[in-house]
Amino acid sequence: MGSLNRREFAALAAVPLVAGMAPARQSGGGGMFVSMHGATSSRSEFRSMMEGWARAGIRAVEPDLPNVRRFAEQESPAAARRLLDDLGLRAVSSSNQLFLEEPGEQRARRLEDLRWKVELAEVIGADRLVVPSAAQGQYTSPDIYSEVIDNLREAAEIARPHNVTLMVEFTRTSTLINNLRTALMVVRRAGHPNLRVMLDTFHFWSGLSKFEDLEYLEDGELYHLHFEDTPMDPPLELFGGGQQNRAFPGEGIAPLGRIVEVLKRKGYNGPASLELFHLSGEDPYEMAVRARETIEPLIG
Repeated sequence: MGSLNRREFAALAAVPLVAGMAPARQSGGGGMFVSMHGATSSRSEFRSMMEGWARAGIRAVEPDLPNVRRFAEQESPAAARRLLDDLGLRAVSSSNQLFLEEPGEQRARRLEDLRWKVELAEVIGADRLVVPSAAQGQYTSPDIYSEVIDNLREAAEIARPHNVTLMVEFTRTSTLINNLRTALMVVRRAGHPNLRVMLDTFHFWSGLSKFEDLEYLEDGELYHLHFEDTPMDPPLELFGGGQQNRAFPGEGIAPLGRIVEVLKRKGYNGPASLELFHLSGEDPYEMAVRARETIEPLIG
């Protein structure tokens, strides 16, 4: 869709969104709520993405910061924040920064990337940033985790002045943090107020974690949730390192209803953020409508 000015968007917002659908529950309402991750519509530019999501009644978003930066370079970071405010959107998280935990030559460059990302996150009102573990080295000694923890502490110190919390995301293919237990271990041992743990249901169910691992979460310990399903096909062995093999919630085999029950019991009442990759060229409005249709029945 083309860009809308404020008056045009206000007029459009007065039209019913989808038959029988009110705006999505907003943050602060006391329960889990739908959020849209920037990867889900990554082929759209920032303005059209946000406008499409808002039209569908989405109120919580997780912008991809490089996409925001491209918009800000054409206008300004403050203009990105104004766009969110004008559309009634709140940046409940932001994405992302890789390779902060793993030692190596590239880490210095990633720390520099982190500096501009936390600055931009602060401007758009996001108080958290996803830090996936994408480690690729081969490690055989548990001593490596002392360095991992120190590296994460250093990154959290960079984020602290901007009031941004880094959220460690375990990923199924990481050679350092690929399951919930390890993620909890490094975050707890780091003991930094700007470092927390998050969970992606795709990595959780298709990786090495076990359903029972959810019981290791302390009340209120989970800080953020990416919410997708795991398809039956292709076999897990063929997933490789890619992110394409995901499904809308309820359209795969992960026991998402049971997972939500445990997370609620553990005190989680934050975003259920849809992060898909294989449909990133689809219309943002249509993707957001489908996100609400599939997520809202599961989170209650």
